[in-house]
Parts: sequence; structure tokens; C-alpha cells
Amino acid sequence: MSRLHFDFGCGSLKLAGSLDTAPGSTGLLIVSGGNELRSGAFSGQSLLAARIAKAGFPVFRFDRRGIGDSEGENRGFRHSAKDIRAALDAFRALAPQVDRVIGFGNCDAASALMLMGGEGFDGLVLSNPWTIDDDAGDTDEPQHTPEAIRSRYLEKLKNPAEIARLLRGGVNLRKLAAGLLGAAKSAPQTSQLSQEMRAGIADFSGSVTYLVATDDRTGQLFESAWGKDDPRIQRCLGAGHAYVEPSHQDWLKDRILEVIRA
Repeated sequence: MSRLHFDFGCGSLKLAGSLDTAPGSTGLLIVSGGNELRSGAFSGQSLLAARIAKAGFPVFRFDRRGIGDSEGENRGFRHSAKDIRAALDAFRALAPQVDRVIGFGNCDAASALMLMGGEGFDGLVLSNPWTIDDDAGDTDEPQHTPEAIRSRYLEKLKNPAEIARLLRGGVNLRKLAAGLLGAAKSAPQTSQLSQEMRAGIADFSGSVTYLVATDDRTGQLFESAWGKDDPRIQRCLGAGHAYVEPSHQDWLKDRILEVIRA
């Protein structure tokens, strides 16, 4: 196993890519979310690629246009299908033994794969898909779902220390009132983006696995928009958005390997 760094073409532009080599005929293509480099948050994608390759399967990562070492303008995840297609072509050229490719993306990378209908992939692993419309709010952080707020307050009410803190006046009443109002709201309406994602993935013939980190607001909002009863959803209890804890990293690796080996 070795790691190769190179440039590949996307139209007239050059994109930066990395390939962790392995002999397997099924490969993993990792699409970065947000404006992250191909190494991922806290080098999480780089570590994940090495572990998947060690298990015998090649892994391709890349920086989309305008990110990291890649040329061009960063136009966001909604306009990244061309980059993903170019990465797929480069992956197949550099690892000619690969006859089956699984796509993995976290956050809006998962959304990008869904919007392009999984074109060119044989299976998808979609983690914490981003479902918030671009004009949904003034903050980059998604808001808690009413269900998550209710769960949080129920846990506090079970804690005698929290009750004592409230009686001592140690609770910000304005924040408490805002939280209670949030908990009383009904489930958020389905976003336009989530509708487009659902339509995009509807005709995909390969396998689809959704992963949700239960402590991640993006994952919580995805479940609210998508429906928790989808049998393809698997949940990593207590995990945050980037799966930074070692046990959560193991869980993520194992779920991806299950799909690759299927």
C-alpha cells in the first residue's frame, strides 16, 4: 500500500487528488464536504483512507475546484458534479483493476452525491446529509430540531442538580424561555434542498446507506426532513459531525467496509 499525490483534469483545469493504493477491485471515492481539503476535518479523511486501503481497497480523494491545491472557482456543493465525475474518471484510470466504486460523503458532500443521482457509482454511503436551504438563516450552524430540544430539557429535568440550579436562580430565564418555545414548535417543513435530494436519488439503482451521528445537528435535521423510519439509516450514538472520537472513527470505517464488501 502507498499514497500517491497528483493532478488530474477537470475540463481545462487541474484538480489535486490522492490515491491510497490497494489491490481490491472495489474502490472508495471520498467527496469532501463544505470547503474542507481532501484531508478532511482533523485529517479524518486521510486517516479513513489509509485504514480502508489497509483492509485491501483503494481510496481516492480530491480537492474540488477552488479548494486547496485545485485550480478554478469554488462554486459550492451544488455545482460540484463535474468535479466528482472527473475524479471518478481519474480513479478508474489510475486503478484499472477497480470495476466497482462506492461514493462516500459527509454533510453537503453527501447532498452533492444525491443531487447528481449517484451517477457513475455502484453504491453510496451518505453521512449527515445537509438539508438546509441556502437562505434558511443568518448562521452557518443548523438549528436544533424541536425533538432534540425536548429531549435535552427532559434530560435536565431528570437531573436533581439542574433542578437545584433553577431554584437558586442559576438559570438564564430568557434562554430558558427561548428553549421552551423551540421545544413547542412542530417539526420543520421539508426544505427545497431535501426535496431535490430525494428526487435526485430516487432512480439510483445501487445500494444506499445513510449514516447519522446522533449528536450532530445536521444529522438530526436530515432525519427530521427525510423520515426516521427509513431502514437504510444507521446511527452512531453520541457521535459528532466529524466522528472525531476513536470509537466513532471505528464505527464509520466498519460501516463503509460493510458496503464495500457487500
